[in-house]
Amino acid sequence: MSVRVLPWFIILLAFLLNATAQAAPLPVPAPPALDAKSYILMDFDSGEVLAEREPDNPVEPASITKMMTAYILYSELEAGHIGIDDEVTISEKAWRMQGSRMFVEAGKKVSVADLLKGMIIQSGNDATVALAEHVAGTESAFVDMMNATAQSLGMRQTNYKNVTGWPAEGHTSTARDIAILGRALIRDFPEHYKRYSEKEFTFNDISQYNRNKLLWRDETVDGIKTGHTESAGYCLVASAERNEMRLISVVLGTKSDKARTQQSQALLNYGFRFFETHKLYAAGQKLIDARAWYGEKEEVGLGPKEDIYITVPRGQYDQLKAEMEVETQLEAPLEKGVVLGEVLVYLNDELKIKKPLVTLEAIPEGGLWTRARDSVLKMLD
Repeated sequence: MSVRVLPWFIILLAFLLNATAQAAPLPVPAPPALDAKSYILMDFDSGEVLAEREPDNPVEPASITKMMTAYILYSELEAGHIGIDDEVTISEKAWRMQGSRMFVEAGKKVSVADLLKGMIIQSGNDATVALAEHVAGTESAFVDMMNATAQSLGMRQTNYKNVTGWPAEGHTSTARDIAILGRALIRDFPEHYKRYSEKEFTFNDISQYNRNKLLWRDETVDGIKTGHTESAGYCLVASAERNEMRLISVVLGTKSDKARTQQSQALLNYGFRFFETHKLYAAGQKLIDARAWYGEKEEVGLGPKEDIYITVPRGQYDQLKAEMEVETQLEAPLEKGVVLGEVLVYLNDELKIKKPLVTLEAIPEGGLWTRARDSVLKMLD
């Protein structure tokens, strides 16, 4: 048997070509085609939208409305305005609510803890109204709180008419606004968010299962909320975390429970397969020193006020480039937290992130000698 020996430069060329082919980033295909009125897929940390269709089209949110009801309840709990062990007297209005129910009884007392589970796990309209009345006195007053909170979170195209999602003229939201709310719910109340992964709740000897079927199908899914009315169709807001990357999907207006589950799963799988999220800089991390004229210290550190994350197509993290633009004529005194520059992050020459840089410490004005010296140096600079 004879062996053919190739020249060394041909072997080296073949090796380099093979290495280059293996290192080539994976192309990102189009997102899966979903049979839904609208949808969006958003990264939790960066807020980057990875897929969307009609994300700003106003639709009926059905019981997804209860995400906002819960957000306000968590705010009230954290502020100490209500307690988790408070006993809530069930009103006749709450008891008479139609649709999905927890089956509370008028005049009976039920704890806030149980009502929260009834609202989140069982999607009980009766529990939701009872909680709203406990916080605000009336459902209408609570609705005012919901709309004010929506505006503060940047949900510009959302308008609530009730706390449950029961069909009502003008009760609308969008896939984008719902994703914004999902991010806020997880970010602001991580401990309360854990309730959304509970699969079953029993009250008054009646056991009901969480309607989010993804909790059984995908162990990385831990929320968030289903919704359904005849006019809204079948809706699902889902969130999953894999390898320290969390995604939020919103799928609105599908034709069945099975469809909303399968399409949400497909959307999440797409995001995790073709994208990756990285923490670029931590809040308060010094990225650059800037000259501080006339100060007790000659330099002041600048960094981001908040954590900075970026989501990029898988395999393209090494292609990122960062630049910093800083004001050059900084004069003491300087307060902490003043915006004095920007960090710019590019991917293949496309600007992906533009975030402010702030002073990380206060720089008091220096003494007479320092100011006199810097006056001369600044003229020579």
